[in-house]
Parts: sequence; structure tokens; C-alpha cells
Amino acid sequence: MGHFYFARHGQTVWNVENKICGATDIELTELGHQQAEELGKAILEQGIKIDEIIYSPLIRAKETARHVSEITGIPMREEMRLKEQNFGKYEGTPRNGEEFQKAKTNFVNSYEGGESMLKLCHRIYNLLDDIKKESDEKTYLLVAHNGISRAIQSYFCDMTNEEFAKFGIKNCEIRKFEF
Repeated sequence: MGHFYFARHGQTVWNVENKICGATDIELTELGHQQAEELGKAILEQGIKIDEIIYSPLIRAKETARHVSEITGIPMREEMRLKEQNFGKYEGTPRNGEEFQKAKTNFVNSYEGGESMLKLCHRIYNLLDDIKKESDEKTYLLVAHNGISRAIQSYFCDMTNEEFAKFGIKNCEIRKFEF
């Protein structure tokens, strides 16, 4: 079986302000653009072989993927299933808010107008199943969001609800996953 890589987008203003971005389309900061360029350079320097970048339709992921593509020459395309989870009424609120932290451990909660963790995982697991079918011939870099990183991690590892809710990776951190 093959493998793929995952990277979270570069820094946004709401990351700096500790706000929940979710499905809200937030731009990268200047540092976020620099992080994305550094990610592209690191991929080249480390000789990581990637055939295609697939990215979330949100601007922060698209811009991160664009920088990596421009530096590495790897083609890129949008993948709607990589869009970050919609946190409904909590979007733009403090990430460490007590009410949100509690709501985040209830996997059927759709946050009054958002998307439940169960539905998020369903679409990400479907995407990973599709990637797995091609993984012996093609290696992808997925560029998306922290919430997507949780769903991907849970595809490969058993996690408690609390571990799932607390899991995260840094901006422009890259991880390798093997099927």
C-alpha cells in the first residue's frame, strides 16, 4: 500500500487572534505566505516525491497550495471534500471558549447551522478511501485545515472523543500517512 502527505495551511489573522475559522474564508497573514513558501522549499530540500497537490476550496488552503506548487512545480487541484468543518454559531468566536470546547466533544452536534463531526469524518473517510485506491501509483499532498487533520488522524488511529477534540497540527506542518 502507498502513502500520502497532509499539510495544514499557513497562518491566518484569526489563528493569531485565537478565533475559530471553520468554513469562514479567512486570508493568510504575511507570515502565513512565508510559511507556505518555506513548506514548498522543505519539500524540495527533503526530496519528497509528490505527484499532485489537492487542496481545500478555502482561500487560506488554496494560497498555501499555490505557493507550494509554484516552488515545487507540482500540479494542484481543488477538492471540495477538504473544506474545513463548519462550526456554525461558533465561527469567529474564541477557540478556547468553554461552551465550544464542550460542544466539540459531542460528535452529532452541528453547532446550530454547521456540520457535525460525524458528517465531517464521513466525507474525509470517503476521500481517503479514494486516495487509498490510487496510492500505489500516485502520491498526493493534501492541503487543508486543523479540523481535517483530526479526521485524518482518526482514520488511522483509535482516539477518544477528548483526544479527537484536542488533536491539532501547526500551520504548514507536513505529515506522512501510510495506508
